[in-house]
Amino acid sequence: MNAVSSSSALQGPVQRLAALRQTMQKQGIDAWIIPSADPHLSEYLPEHWQGRRWVSGFTGSVGTLVVTAATADLWADSRYWEQATAQLAGTGIQLQKLGRGRTHVEALAEALGQGAVVGVAPDMLSRAAKRQLEQAFVAKGIQLRADGDLLAGIWTERPALPAEPVVVHAAEFVSESAAEKLARVRAAMQEKGAAHHLISSLDDIAWLTNLRGNDVSYNPVFLAHLLIGASSATLYVDDSRLTEPAREALAAAGISVAPYEKAADDIARLSDSLLVDPAKVAASTLQSLKGTVPVIESVNPSTLFKSVKSPADVAHTREAMIEDGVALCHFFADFETRLARGEVLNELDIDRMLLEFRSQRPNFVSPSFGTIAGFNANAALPHYSATPEAFSEIRGDGLLLIDSGGQYLNGTTDITRVVPVGTPSAAHKRDNTLVLKAHIALAETIFPEGIAGPLLDAICRKPMWQQQCDYGHGTGHGVGYFMNVHEGPQVISWHAPVLPQGALKVGMITSIEPGIYRPGKWGIRIENLVVNQPVANPKETEFGQFLHFEPLTLCPIDTRLMDTALMTPTEIQWVNAYHALVREKLAPRLQGAALAWLEARTQPLAKS
Repeated sequence: MNAVSSSSALQGPVQRLAALRQTMQKQGIDAWIIPSADPHLSEYLPEHWQGRRWVSGFTGSVGTLVVTAATADLWADSRYWEQATAQLAGTGIQLQKLGRGRTHVEALAEALGQGAVVGVAPDMLSRAAKRQLEQAFVAKGIQLRADGDLLAGIWTERPALPAEPVVVHAAEFVSESAAEKLARVRAAMQEKGAAHHLISSLDDIAWLTNLRGNDVSYNPVFLAHLLIGASSATLYVDDSRLTEPAREALAAAGISVAPYEKAADDIARLSDSLLVDPAKVAASTLQSLKGTVPVIESVNPSTLFKSVKSPADVAHTREAMIEDGVALCHFFADFETRLARGEVLNELDIDRMLLEFRSQRPNFVSPSFGTIAGFNANAALPHYSATPEAFSEIRGDGLLLIDSGGQYLNGTTDITRVVPVGTPSAAHKRDNTLVLKAHIALAETIFPEGIAGPLLDAICRKPMWQQQCDYGHGTGHGVGYFMNVHEGPQVISWHAPVLPQGALKVGMITSIEPGIYRPGKWGIRIENLVVNQPVANPKETEFGQFLHFEPLTLCPIDTRLMDTALMTPTEIQWVNAYHALVREKLAPRLQGAALAWLEARTQPLAKS
């Protein structure tokens, strides 16, 4: 077999790039783009669509690979710069730092000449992204081809599509039926003048149908498309994967089932207006749509509905947070006991221990993302991931950052804590206290209902900016309800555009997670999940309703890393009130070493 036809012979990025370039030359393509995407525009991808990782060897969850005959560039944001630098060494692929100059689209438009051809797989490109590429290239006379996948000819051992069972979300944790959710979506369709609505985003589909799956790591979703009409709805999914209760639930909601591959055929038969979210439907999915069909572009109504949790959903999430907090108390008590008796632990042990203790809690299903456990310099990488080939032992003096979460039938959790190992330095405490001050600044904020999330970011960063510090990632992301741990449309980040759909509303669950990262030294991040709630004592004024953040995450923030001399009385009061809440909620479910650990870590702070 030759190198192009046998992926078993393509052992690494150098060989895979050579095979890709050979195919590009045969197809008359000057540049090939491999995004981190699939036909559902998911954040976490099934193995079948991990083409960028397969070619480049870069394992970060986000990044775009651009290959020409002479160059190969991996475009990634600041979360992955150090990771990408290490993983791309010796591959011939250069890291391009997003946020410091041009995008990959701008770079291609500048580098390629008149008549050049740029290719990308249409199932890895949203409708909106395809349009942006075409607009960027047309002025340069560059042709965009999005009609096939070059990897199909060289990635012969490509993993198959997932085939996990699709199940019903337990009725006791569902506050609205699928039929009721469909009625809300249809009302929104009618307002927009749409006869049909196509949904390809997996979390929207899972929310609408009240079904869950296991096709994507950490996210309880399943591969499907959903086409909704005024009086009909079709779920395109492999029928053999549906459990009998899932089939019954779909029938009760008036949703029929058709094969996953049949979506394109049914889309081709449409003649009336179609509503799509251009950022959440792939170009390939709409390739068969007649050009005469009016396309209405808007955010999926279900995305907006899903972001606002019902009071029942919030109540269930509070219970999940208590159980998660209980698991974390057991974990930290065990962790500190092992260190105290001289046991040498490593970063991989943290993930195993967390899974062990979370698995003992009611309604636990799985982690909600890959655990980030970084000791000292590794913690300076915001999305660090220890592997059996590369990990650190936890010994000596330093800081251990742990970012982890769980999927429970009654909620999704995401928490980051930093703990000292050995004796923390004054610099450790200073940085940790600065991050804490930033966290508190936002956590105690009262804000107008409907304000755009990005506008709150500077409140969190102010204490850090005053000390000429900053962090490259956003301050907060939305979180689902037994759903994706990263969920829009709301986001708290000054990097994000201010859009109407990003308005903060009652019931939205969001993270607050400022950080400081000292390359080669340490990293600190303090993350809690909060839910938007009306203020307790609203004032009747002409200025409308105001909201506050109710803390959901329940776990002590390590006071051993707090320098109270740098804290205001209000900040000390916030810490003490938060720890009193944590102790109140968790202590009744703890005993022994875990209870003793909780009591020790929630002792009130006093001004030094």
